[in-house]
Formats: sequence, structure tokens, C-alpha cells
Amino acid sequence: MANVIPDSFKTDLLKGTFNFDSSGGSTFKLALYTDISGLTTSSTAFTTTNEVSTSGTSYSSGGNTLTNNGVAIGSNIAFVDFADLTFSSVTLSAVGALIYKSGGSNEAVLVLDFGGTKTATNGDFVVQFPTASSSAAIIRLGNA
Repeated sequence: MANVIPDSFKTDLLKGTFNFDSSGGSTFKLALYTDISGLTTSSTAFTTTNEVSTSGTSYSSGGNTLTNNGVAIGSNIAFVDFADLTFSSVTLSAVGALIYKSGGSNEAVLVLDFGGTKTATNGDFVVQFPTASSSAAIIRLGNA
């Protein structure tokens, strides 16, 4: 499976549900999952189904808040990116994650596929985002 953009994100984006401005914009979170097969293009919101266990892991349900680097444009492509996210002092395994808008209906933004199981044992679990550029940022909008 590859990264998935839920259809609800596409329509909600055009309806103005999301504000990716780094100052005064929406709050976005990232939750970790042991199985992302249920997170598809039809997903609409954050779910606890298959979320990483909170028992004895130092991981809290719902994940952590992302630092939004804001909206930029380059080569006629608008893009938004987030700062790398660290879950500190955890013991967990995850195959993917869900980025979602926190609050209200917890609307889904993007399903991340880690390409296999990633593990941290009494250490830091770091989600590294690509370079914030028109050719690599995690969310990009441009000409088809």
C-alpha cells in the first residue's frame, strides 16, 4: 500500500474545512497505527481502530500535534509540510500513520504508509517528513 489521500480530504479542502496557514491555521495531529488496511480513500476521520496500543507505551491515543511549516509555492505547485515529529521514550511498533485535523470531526488528511513495521524500544520514534519543496513536500497541489 502507498500513501493514501482520502476523498473526504479532497472535497473538504475545496469546502474550506482546512487552513494550513502556520499562524492561526487548523491544528493537525498524527496518530500511529499497527495496521492501515482499514484506512482508505473512503476514510473520513481519525479512528482508534488499529491505533498503536497506549498500554505501557508512553503513547497517547490520538497521537501528537504536528508543527505546520505553512503554505508555500514553487514551480507553480503549492505545498505544505510539517516538522519531523518525535514520540519520546516509547516502546511501540507501527506500519503507518494518519494525519488529521484535530477538533470538531477530526477530519482525515493523509494516510502514511511506512513501507513496513517500524519499531522503537524505550526510545524515540521519529516520523521524518520530506523536504518542504514543490517536488518533495508531503502535500502538494499543482497542474495535472
